[in-house]
Amino acid sequence: MSHTFHIPVLGLGYSVDTPLKVARYGISSVISIVDDELVERMREYHTLNSNQAFVPIPKSEPDARARRITAYLNLIGQLVDEQIERLKNEPFEPGTDMTRYFELLPDTSQPKQGYDLMLDYPDDEGRQIFQDILRKMITPGAIDVNIMSKVDKMNFDADGNYLGDENTDALAALRGFVNSNLHSSIILSAGMNPRLYSYLETFDEFLPNNDGHFTKRIILKVSDFRSAFIQAKFLAKKGLWVSEFRVESGLNCGGHAFATEGFLLGPILEEFKEKRAEMVDDLFQLYQGALATKGISCEAAPQQRLTVQGGIGTAEENSFLMKHYQLDATGWGSPFLLVPEATNVDEQTLIQLAEASPDDFYVSGASPLGILFNNFRPNSMEQLRLKRLQLNRPGSPCTKKYLVTNTEFTDQPICTASREYQNLKIKQLNSLNLPPAELQQQIDTVTEKICLCEGLCTSAYIKNGILKPKENTAVAVCPGPNLAYFNRLYTLDEMVKHIYGKLDLLDKVKRPHMFVKELELYVEYLKADIKLYLLNITDKKKKQLGKFKAQLQEGISYYKQLTNMDYFNELLTFEDVLNLIVIP
Repeated sequence: MSHTFHIPVLGLGYSVDTPLKVARYGISSVISIVDDELVERMREYHTLNSNQAFVPIPKSEPDARARRITAYLNLIGQLVDEQIERLKNEPFEPGTDMTRYFELLPDTSQPKQGYDLMLDYPDDEGRQIFQDILRKMITPGAIDVNIMSKVDKMNFDADGNYLGDENTDALAALRGFVNSNLHSSIILSAGMNPRLYSYLETFDEFLPNNDGHFTKRIILKVSDFRSAFIQAKFLAKKGLWVSEFRVESGLNCGGHAFATEGFLLGPILEEFKEKRAEMVDDLFQLYQGALATKGISCEAAPQQRLTVQGGIGTAEENSFLMKHYQLDATGWGSPFLLVPEATNVDEQTLIQLAEASPDDFYVSGASPLGILFNNFRPNSMEQLRLKRLQLNRPGSPCTKKYLVTNTEFTDQPICTASREYQNLKIKQLNSLNLPPAELQQQIDTVTEKICLCEGLCTSAYIKNGILKPKENTAVAVCPGPNLAYFNRLYTLDEMVKHIYGKLDLLDKVKRPHMFVKELELYVEYLKADIKLYLLNITDKKKKQLGKFKAQLQEGISYYKQLTNMDYFNELLTFEDVLNLIVIP
């Protein structure tokens, strides 16, 4: 790939059509395929905008979820291919996508170096030869897709009959991707789902062809080496190769946050660096044996990339990560929310994000999944939640039901952000005769949940003018805390130049190093966890908290040993804070 960064999945709607905006410049990005209603509406929008006939796929039709996803991905792939063909036929003149393609590339890439040589060539004939070669080097960025593995709702027909494992949400979404024309990757996040991972094995598209290439590839988004290795071994035994480990910071990221047991990003990447070759050898042994049972010969291990994302904010950080940990690429997510030509953010939310302070970004319990969620205080969905509480109407109407997981009060799962669940739970809590302070604390925990199914799509509907008359206008947005230091709107060119060190968008902005920010988040997480169990702590929890603290201390020791690091004093501050934290 020509670029050394990608744009990760951003919520549900924020990057749902980002490939249409950046793929023609060779930039890879990721689409969420959790919400088939969203992709169907975006398919209608982009089909009509490209003067094609739109044929809807009603939700009532057989295999509608998978077919909607397939149709949308095929449309995006088709439109990107058309963009590339138009681009290749453009002249090498200022202001064209042709010149923009090459000018956005990093100076280290071969096509960019060839482009620079072409510009310096003294005669037109020689320059034309260069241009013909350069046109053949143009390749679009990958159109990858993301599935949260455990967002895998069981589905039933109108009579309440279970539709079978192959029609759960995650498996149907995977099938939709596999049946598409894309030659790209499925990114599996949020942990291992054995049912989904086993379903992967049923598709030949994930197996190597005679040339050793894959029609479809597998990427695992992981938070540490151990979990990455366990998941990859599970897949290798089925003849499935992980083409990339996408390491994400546990807390210093956008969206859902999966805190590790105190393992910090630097030490995690160091472990990958030290054990990467050994892991490839071990995985290949399992993989080769599994392929042999399928009658497939494989003589050499396929490529396995290593990338990282979560909290990267400067070219210096980006460069250090790439060089020191021998990475293949990095992921830049939240900053692109302030790049209107790359993502779907409505005007009001754009202004709020650009004017935000670090205090506006926080890790919350807002997700119905019961997983920590990076939240943004000024967002309109949070304001709607508070307004509903004032009106004594907690919770949201539940229409999409993608996150229904709770069976505490009902036979079939319901969502903990729903009005139904919150009313039932509050009624139960009121009957327990709890002390007033404890009762309020538990009610606050229940009512903190928000509807992500609607909130993470609304901005895309508003920006593209397809919000329906009676639909909720409240927007949920989930940037990482790193976005606090970017304070205006940016062009795509500005952000890409910032990543590659050709422009400094954070010049004179006081910002902690990404490693220090992550450490700060983990220290706050530890303090909150201790506070939560202060009055009723078990020996098991004491041991877990002690191990967590020790891992943070080991992480600080690791960072101290790194050379050319200019944040030593900040690390010492957090070392002092950690020393003062007492496990009860």
